[in-house]
Amino acid sequence: MIEVLVMSCLAGTGAPTGRIDLGDARAAELAALTARTGTPVHPVGPRPGKDIDPLLRGRVLVVGDDADLAAVALRVLRRNLLGSVELAYAPARPTALTRLWNLPVGPDAVRTAATAPAHPVPLVRDDVGGVLLAEGSLTPLLGATYVDEHKVLAGPALRLQVRPDRARGLLVTVERRGALPWTRRRTTTAGRAVQIGSAAPSLVTSDGVEHPRRMDRWTFYRHTEDLLLVGADPAAPAGPAAR
Repeated sequence: MIEVLVMSCLAGTGAPTGRIDLGDARAAELAALTARTGTPVHPVGPRPGKDIDPLLRGRVLVVGDDADLAAVALRVLRRNLLGSVELAYAPARPTALTRLWNLPVGPDAVRTAATAPAHPVPLVRDDVGGVLLAEGSLTPLLGATYVDEHKVLAGPALRLQVRPDRARGLLVTVERRGALPWTRRRTTTAGRAVQIGSAAPSLVTSDGVEHPRRMDRWTFYRHTEDLLLVGADPAAPAGPAAR
């Protein structure tokens, strides 16, 4: 049996230790899991920061959403623990991340947190110190975008989407207006990094969280070391077919 540290990002940071209002069937599974492992639940609040560093050891089960898991992954990265800390994930319902890697959700996610193997998945970073686990976007764009050495955009685009890709690092999808006003054209390119320049500042979203400022320059790139994600499907293509 693998010892699991349960970290809940759902309770406020001021909540009494061990008291978490989950509001769904995950509560019973968490109670059973912590009884088996003898490990308490730690309420840390949403988007936890460096205060969780002492909790990062072995296998950590994060109860929350994609942005909560990304916040924990960022602390694992900054503590140089990518090779030793495994992250399990128990969202209440399907998310971009669970669809990407075919992860279980709800009670099933808690139930398998202690037994499922961990597999390496690409960890994508940005040039402002953040990480991307599932899906990022910029909207709209007006300028040039390069994936590695390939120019994939020169002009306007409605949206640019970035997702991790196991083979190359990331997948970049550019969405443009089609020949008719109600149509869209999409092209997808795989690479290790994407550099975006826009004449008009764009709204940047990473794992469901909007960047506080609109940006005219942005870079996503694959980190040199992968993230150990419990239950990730090793056969998941992490491409358009994974939708």
